[in-house]
Amino acid sequence: MSSNNGIWYSFFDRGNFKGSEPYFYNPADFEWTKHLEANWLDIREELDQLIRGGDQNMQAYFDKAMVDVAQTWKTIPFFWWGIKFNKYCSQTPKTTALLESVPGMLSASFNMLDGNSVIKPHNGDTNAIVRCHLGLHIPAPLPEAGFRVGKEQKSWEEGKFLIFCDAHEHTAWNNSPNRRYILLMDVMLPKHAAQTSTIQSNVIGSLFLQSAAQKLPFLYKLPMIAQVGLHFFAKNAAKIALPLWNALDRMRYKTNKKINPA
Repeated sequence: MSSNNGIWYSFFDRGNFKGSEPYFYNPADFEWTKHLEANWLDIREELDQLIRGGDQNMQAYFDKAMVDVAQTWKTIPFFWWGIKFNKYCSQTPKTTALLESVPGMLSASFNMLDGNSVIKPHNGDTNAIVRCHLGLHIPAPLPEAGFRVGKEQKSWEEGKFLIFCDAHEHTAWNNSPNRRYILLMDVMLPKHAAQTSTIQSNVIGSLFLQSAAQKLPFLYKLPMIAQVGLHFFAKNAAKIALPLWNALDRMRYKTNKKINPA
């Protein structure tokens, strides 16, 4: 379902997205891509520092049904729809500064896909954003490792962006024996910038209910009107919770830093 301004949300339409947005966007159409691509080695160096000791900084993607084998898709979050993860941002100052220079950046994370693994075909949450993959460690090109949006397939390349419409069905695979690492970003399309707060709360409400439904499957069996009511509550709760979450996370980070100084 699309709103009157053409914004589509997967929560209200469980079927495939049928919008006219392209599968892939040209990275050159976004001015900030040049700056990040020019500094991609700094980003990869900070990734390597975080993963040097193993997977202790990585967490499995919240929707565990997206992969057949648990723990094969993991992330290190920096930003998530208005939430800032100070612990990881503080350990990656160059990456964080680059991310914060991107107009409309909403979410960002380091993203790992294990060898011989697949992320199942799925639709994203909204067409109001572009999702961006910056290749950091790419073990192989197509057909061994790659990415499909709609009917188009592309290879990741180290130091280069893939930018696509997250609302279209997409899937990723890595049939090599080695891990694939990217920097993943969600960036608001400029034409929707004035509605960022509304879009952000709608998506957070949807993601919250998706997470809850993994533990309480009956939620998706409720009448649609009940699900919409739950979503209305969740999205409005998100507007209140976001600034509180960020304030608490800053306090927690500062307290831990005093207790465990570097």
